[in-house]
Amino acid sequence: MSDNIPFDLQQIIISKLPVELEELILNKLPVKPLIRFRSVCKAWKSLIDSSDFILKHRQHQHQHLLVRYKDAVNLELKYVSIADTDTDTFPQNPVSVTVPQSVVNLDEPYTTIDSPHGLLCLFSITDRKAVIWNPSVRKAVDVVLPDIADDEMCRTVLGFGVCRETRDPKIVKIKMDTKIHKEGGVYVFTLSTRIWRSVYRSNVPSKFIIFGEEQVVVGGVVYWLAVPRVGDGDWYGNLIVSFDLTSEEFGEVKLPDRLAHTHCNLSMLKPRESLVAIEGCVEDSELVYHVWVMKDGVPKLFEKLFTISGHSPYGSLNSVRGFRKTGEALVELQAHRSIRTLAAYEPYSKSIKNIGTSEKHIYVYSYTETLLLLDQPVITN
Repeated sequence: MSDNIPFDLQQIIISKLPVELEELILNKLPVKPLIRFRSVCKAWKSLIDSSDFILKHRQHQHQHLLVRYKDAVNLELKYVSIADTDTDTFPQNPVSVTVPQSVVNLDEPYTTIDSPHGLLCLFSITDRKAVIWNPSVRKAVDVVLPDIADDEMCRTVLGFGVCRETRDPKIVKIKMDTKIHKEGGVYVFTLSTRIWRSVYRSNVPSKFIIFGEEQVVVGGVVYWLAVPRVGDGDWYGNLIVSFDLTSEEFGEVKLPDRLAHTHCNLSMLKPRESLVAIEGCVEDSELVYHVWVMKDGVPKLFEKLFTISGHSPYGSLNSVRGFRKTGEALVELQAHRSIRTLAAYEPYSKSIKNIGTSEKHIYVYSYTETLLLLDQPVITN
């Protein structure tokens, strides 16, 4: 069934089919027609809005890229959604996204995390607030972040993801004492209960220095970049710390020596739901990015995929912002002092396709269509 099902066919389905079969058919539909079909009749709206239907709904792999940028003309902050298709027509018809007021009101700077379940979470330490947002259903939920610290004595590390078993969104908060380098408490917020609770585990990573801003969510596990302690107080190298949103246990991902002790800038991304380390280096006065993927989820087993380098007609390489589902890297190029270009880089042919320009930095988040949050009331926790 397509998005353009005639209304008379909808009436036939309503009147002729058993309720169980109706539910089975609706469960196979993508999000966009389901949102529209809520207005067909009260029974369908009640069914589609129910928590049970939302959890059972088969998530369609209709991937989109949410691009946040500043308009180069009026400097207005904008969001557009681009369908991440496999066709040669990409990018086609970017669609302006309606941004919830709670997102508009967030004070910058804020951190945005995307998850495999179609949700984004925006953290603002200044506002002491998180916003969980589903662009597909145009729904957002505010969450107050209690007891937030960000100073020389103590810092708060935040993470977000969706539990792979319950599909319940969770926020994890880790308080780190920056003077004695000790964990000061781990707390988890679960959206279904709207309650923060303390989580005690023997494997809390108290030996790590403050986590970096870099984090990704893959398979219901949150990963952060961190720096391990060496000896009595020295900090050296790179390490990845994980937090499983189901078992609520921490873990370590040890990097191969080259990445653990690199002098280059290290970051993380997640193409095709894989954990990728991006090594940004200056080589022969040129910025290059080496892309490494963790093989089969095995710690320390990283394989180099490719290197992004070279010049293009659109400007010099500035950063790697994400990946398409085809495996193409989404890179930010700098043509002038402030004008940036987002482009898709094909690693094997090394061809570059221009997507659009912006004033200042461009940010890219991937999401798939989902009904999560549709049943949530819009209230501040």
